[in-house]
Amino acid sequence: MIDREILVLAGTAASLGLVHTVIGPDHYLPFIVIGRARRWTLRKTLFVSFLAGLGHILGSVVLGFLGIALGIALARLEGVESARGEVAAWLLIGSGLAYFIWGLRRAWKKRPHAHPHAHVDAQAGGHDHVHTHADAEHVHLHGEAKKANITPWVLFTIFVFGPCEPLIPLVMYPAARHSTSGVVLVAAAFGLATVLTMLAIIAAASWGVSFVRLGKLERYSHALAGLMIFVSGLSVKLLGL
Repeated sequence: MIDREILVLAGTAASLGLVHTVIGPDHYLPFIVIGRARRWTLRKTLFVSFLAGLGHILGSVVLGFLGIALGIALARLEGVESARGEVAAWLLIGSGLAYFIWGLRRAWKKRPHAHPHAHVDAQAGGHDHVHTHADAEHVHLHGEAKKANITPWVLFTIFVFGPCEPLIPLVMYPAARHSTSGVVLVAAAFGLATVLTMLAIIAAASWGVSFVRLGKLERYSHALAGLMIFVSGLSVKLLGL
């Protein structure tokens, strides 16, 4: 039977999971801006977010269980989590910067421009046809091939590296008391609170930004998304969020 102390610890884990998620923009901002830029449906945005959140939790859970099974000290596990945090922050910074640059290049290609169209009948003259290279309905093909969308996998990989710093100390306490059910309950409470908070914030924010119209800046949506991810990574790196 699960004792009262473990139940209190599970409640604490759920509270920490909620706070840990809310104060960490890397838990939701990348999904909001990527979903907006790539025009994902809310269902797809939440599905990708759920998988990434699950990977985020399982990464720390697996590490915690390995540490428990191998008898690794708490300080060493926290050191590993800290190293994972560094990797995740730099992955966010690097991927955000790369996506920002790609977005700028894409915006440049999408700028409105004109091609002169000459007619066979000289008296008919000609005309300029204004379009963008990204206009799917335009009859001119400029060689832009469709590529597989690797964005969800990039986000998932970053989140697997991302640590859940409060989780390791939480699960070590019931483990020290040889309570497997306690370890499972605490980890589940933290994970459920984290993922549900992520999905709630992402759903609300994605619904809100769906009404935002950027007008002429719409072609910069990918660049803006990359910039937001870059800033999110910097906040994790510099502020420890």
